[in-house]
Amino acid sequence: MPSRVRAEQLYARACRTIAGGVSSDARRMAGTPLFIDRAAGAQMWDVDGNRLLDYVLGQGPNLLGHAAPVVVKAVTEQVARGVAYSAQHELEAEVAERICAMVPGAEKVRFNTVGSEAVHGALRLARGLTGRPKIVKFEGNYHGWLDPVLYSVHPDLALAGEAARPNAVPGSAGLTPHAGDDLIVLPYNDLAAVRACFSRFDGQIAAVICEPLLCNTGAIMPVPGFLEGLRDLCTSAGALLVFDEIITGFRLAAGGAQEFFGVTPDLAAFGKAMAGGMPVSAIAGRAPVMDAIADGRVAHAGTFNSQPVAMAAAAAVLSTLDEQRDTIYPPMHQVGQWLMAGIREAAERHDLPVLVSGPGAVFQVYLTESSDVRDYRDFAACDRPRMARLHELLLDRGINTVPRGLWFLSTAHTAAHVEETLQAVDEAFAVL
Repeated sequence: MPSRVRAEQLYARACRTIAGGVSSDARRMAGTPLFIDRAAGAQMWDVDGNRLLDYVLGQGPNLLGHAAPVVVKAVTEQVARGVAYSAQHELEAEVAERICAMVPGAEKVRFNTVGSEAVHGALRLARGLTGRPKIVKFEGNYHGWLDPVLYSVHPDLALAGEAARPNAVPGSAGLTPHAGDDLIVLPYNDLAAVRACFSRFDGQIAAVICEPLLCNTGAIMPVPGFLEGLRDLCTSAGALLVFDEIITGFRLAAGGAQEFFGVTPDLAAFGKAMAGGMPVSAIAGRAPVMDAIADGRVAHAGTFNSQPVAMAAAAAVLSTLDEQRDTIYPPMHQVGQWLMAGIREAAERHDLPVLVSGPGAVFQVYLTESSDVRDYRDFAACDRPRMARLHELLLDRGINTVPRGLWFLSTAHTAAHVEETLQAVDEAFAVL
């Protein structure tokens, strides 16, 4: 196990003034959390000098690798020109035009800082435009930490109810009373349940929101026809289809999951990979929908919306992804698929019940006897304590993954990195 003396000292220091010693619940770990000194490409170095091959990438944003030169250049130049204007500037028009050119369902855009804000804005917009109260979300999907949607992400199954009609289980103490009253939770990948819901709540549903590739509970692919069915049901019922593309946007393809799966929503929320690690998110959608913000019917504001430094990063990243799409996405998916295949082979050698699934640029390693994971209940049945142990074993060997088993790829990951990773995986599987 590598030395972590300095990290332990910093953690003790942080615990004295930072609640829990970390600034986000996602960074909690069983022991001392990671304290990073610097990062470049596919690698990070912690405060104790340990090198990590990184498959977390800031929870997904660093698709071009850490400290990508195009991002460093754009940010450095913009900082010298100003950090916050509270006024319009050319970069935001440039980024908006680029998003509209890249994303099939994007005709107009509004910017935010983080993903939770963009999702919140999209759902307010759906309610404001339709005049309807109810939102449909799916069990296991995460749409940010704000009160109206922090339900049934990874609920206790003792509270979650029947799989076919899940309860809306609060994800935290302190949520606003009745915040979930107009939230309907359904099983993911179950189109019949959605159809029955529209029949039951006829004329009351403003929107259906989903992660088109469910990345916050494994990396669960939509079954054939599921997204297409959502599109048809929403159109027939006069509801909006909202894709939460905070993770999938610009990661699966230049046009996000909409391009990758060939299904176009009315609205989508983007973040993470669009700015190379800088905090920026966006609501993008059809012009008639976005016009409810444009004419003032639906309020949308924020001091740091379209902050110039973040927008400079977004302009640099999106232009790179757009103009070099043919040399970025196929190789990145291929490297991911090589890694996935190698993990499967290692599991077979060690006779471990491992399922590896996902498109390549993002994928999940499950410890499960099942041959398929289709929804949250399947994920909950996996050996999650053993998955957490695998994360620890890999971290001890210099491989950093998302603790729940999710892996992100970047353009900086190479065949040599895959070989190094598979050696660590083989050693970790031997211990398991």
